Amino acid sequence: MKNYNYCHSLTEYKRRKTIEVKIGNTSLGGNNPIRVQSMTTCDTMDTTCTVNQSIRMVEAGCEYVRITAPGIREAKNLKIIKQELLAHGINVPIVADIHYTPNAAIEAAKHVEKVRINPGNYADKKKFEIIEYTNDSYQEEIERIKEKFVPLIDECKKHNTALRIGTNHGSLSDRILSRYGDTPMGMVESALEFVRICEQEDFFLIVLSMKASNTRVMVQAYRLLVHKLEEEGLKPYPLHLGVTEAGDGEDGRIKSSVGIGTLLEDGLGDTIRISLTEEPELEMPVAEAMVKRFSNYKQASLQEKNPTYPKNPFEYAVRQTNTVLDFGGESSPRVVADYSTEVLKNVEQLNSIGYRYMQATDKWVSLDTAADYIYLGSNNLVIELPSGLKAMLDASTWNRNRLASNVFPFFSISEYENAEHKHPELNFLEIELSNYNKLPELDDNTVLILKSSAEHPMPVFRQFVLELMQQEITVPVILSHSYDGLSADDFQLFAATDIGGVLIDGLGNGIMISYPNSSELSNNTAFGILQAARTRMSKTEYISCPSCGRTLFDLQLTTAKIKERTDHLKGVKIGIMGCIVNGPGEMADADYGYVGAGIEKISLYKGQEVVQKGLKPEVAVDALIQLIKDDGRWVEPEDTILN
Repeated sequence: MKNYNYCHSLTEYKRRKTIEVKIGNTSLGGNNPIRVQSMTTCDTMDTTCTVNQSIRMVEAGCEYVRITAPGIREAKNLKIIKQELLAHGINVPIVADIHYTPNAAIEAAKHVEKVRINPGNYADKKKFEIIEYTNDSYQEEIERIKEKFVPLIDECKKHNTALRIGTNHGSLSDRILSRYGDTPMGMVESALEFVRICEQEDFFLIVLSMKASNTRVMVQAYRLLVHKLEEEGLKPYPLHLGVTEAGDGEDGRIKSSVGIGTLLEDGLGDTIRISLTEEPELEMPVAEAMVKRFSNYKQASLQEKNPTYPKNPFEYAVRQTNTVLDFGGESSPRVVADYSTEVLKNVEQLNSIGYRYMQATDKWVSLDTAADYIYLGSNNLVIELPSGLKAMLDASTWNRNRLASNVFPFFSISEYENAEHKHPELNFLEIELSNYNKLPELDDNTVLILKSSAEHPMPVFRQFVLELMQQEITVPVILSHSYDGLSADDFQLFAATDIGGVLIDGLGNGIMISYPNSSELSNNTAFGILQAARTRMSKTEYISCPSCGRTLFDLQLTTAKIKERTDHLKGVKIGIMGCIVNGPGEMADADYGYVGAGIEKISLYKGQEVVQKGLKPEVAVDALIQLIKDDGRWVEPEDTILN
C-alpha cells in the first residue's frame, strides 16, 4: 500500500503539529488555537473607511486583518492605517495582500506583521500560453523567480515580518500549467518553489495556503501539500485554510464548511478565513462556530484506530459499488427526507421537500431540489406520492403496504436476517455504527443506511466505508445523522462538514440528515452539501469573490442582481469577480464570468475566454443573460412557465 501520509489518523482526531510563526502579538501554529481572520473591502487609500471596517472586524472576533496593497502607494498607506488603529487601541496584526507588484510587497513588509504573496502572479505574467520547458530552461525560470523573490525575504528578515505563500487555483502561472496542468500538484509545486527558496535563505516565518473555489481541488491540494512537505523534509509550516469565492448566504456557508471542515477533521489548519460575498465582520461568527467545534473535540469510540486508505486521497474517485435501482453505480447521490416523526396526511406537506401539487391542472411539479425518497418510519402511506418520489417504510409496516408501487422496506439487522419477504429490487438495511457487531450476508439489492450518534460522525462514516472497500463489499451506502440541540446555522455548518467530507472522498451514495421540525431546512441543506462537494449539481453555482479594496464595482449588489435573474439555471456555474487578480483563472471552473476590468468597465467571459469587454455595469447583467441565451443554456423560470 502506497504511503499517503497527510494526517495523524483517518479516524482519530489530532491536530497536525506545526512550527510556531510569530505574527505580531498573535502567534500562529505550534500550540496556539486555530485563528480566525478576514479581509477589508474598502479602498486602501480610504484610511478612515479601512480603519473603521477593521475595528468592526476586530470587535467581531477577527484576529488578523488583511488589507490589499495593489501598488506602492497603498503599501505605504498601510503604515498610516496601522498608526490609526493603534490610536484607537487596536493592535491587531495587519496582513498586506499583494498581487503582481514585488515592489509593493517589499514596501509593505516594512509596516505590517505579515505579507501575503501569490506565487502564480508574483514573478510571472499570465498569458494563458502553453510553453515547452526542458529541465535546464525550467531551472532558469526558478533562478529568475529567486532573483525577484529574495529582496522580499531580506526585507521580511529585517523586520521580522511573516510571509504567507498563498497559491490560488485560479491564478497558476503559465509555467506551472505547462508542466503540471490545472491540478492540485500544480498548486502545491507553485508554493514549494517559493518555500525552497525561503529555506535556502534561512527564512522560516512562513504560512501556506492552497485556496480554490472547487472544494475537491482545495482539499486534495492541502493534503498533498502536507504530504510533500514531509516527503521533501521541509518544515511543517502552519496552514491558512479557505475556500475562495465561496459566495454568500447559506450556499457560501455550506461550501466553506465542506472544504474547510473536511480539512479540520483531518487535523489540518491553523487559521481559517470564510470568504463570503458579505460584509467582512459577518464572516466571523461562521469561522468561530467552526473553530469552537474543534476546540473541544469529543472522540468517537472506534474499534480500528487507523485503517489503511485503499484509494488515493489526492485525487477524486468514486467508490465502485453495485447499481441498486437508482443508488450506486453511475448514479448521483440520492437525498432521503426523514418524515418518520410526523404523519404524512396531505400533499401540502411535500412542499418542503420540493414537490408542488397544482390543483388547477391536477399535476405535480418537482423542483430541482426535490427529494428522491421519503422515509415514513412506522407510518402507513395514506396519500398518493408524486412520480419520482419513492417511500421507505419500516419492515413491518412495509409488509402491509408491499403491493404499493415505489415503496421499499427499511430493515434493522435482525429484521433483515429473519425477513420472510424482501423487495425484489431494493432493500434498505440500517447499521447503527456505535453498536453493530458484524454485517449479515448481504443481497445484491441492498443499500446500507449508516447511522451514527457520534458528535463528529465523519470519521465513523469514513472508517466503515474504508472497511467495506478493504473487504471488497460493494453495496451502496447512505449517510444518516440527526442534529438536535443546535441552531439552524450550526446545523448547516456541521452537517456540511460531517457529510461533505465523506462525499469529497467519493465514499457516499446518499444523504439522510434531519433537523428537528424543519424538513425544508434539512432537504435544502442536503442538496447544498451535494452541490458544494460537486457530486450533484441541482442549482446555479456562483463562484463569487468576497470583495476587497481591489474590487471595481459593488460586488454584493451585483451578485444579488445576477442571482435574481439566474438562480433557476440548474447546474450552470457563474463567476462574479471584483477584479482580474483571480478572475480569468477562476473562470476555468465557471461556465460564464462577470469580471471587473476597470472603473465602470466589465468583461464577460465564457470559460477562460473574454467574449465582451468594456461594458458599463448598467448593461452588463443583461449582456450576461444574453450570452447564456446565445449559448443555448437559458430556460425560463418555473414561475413564468406556470403563470
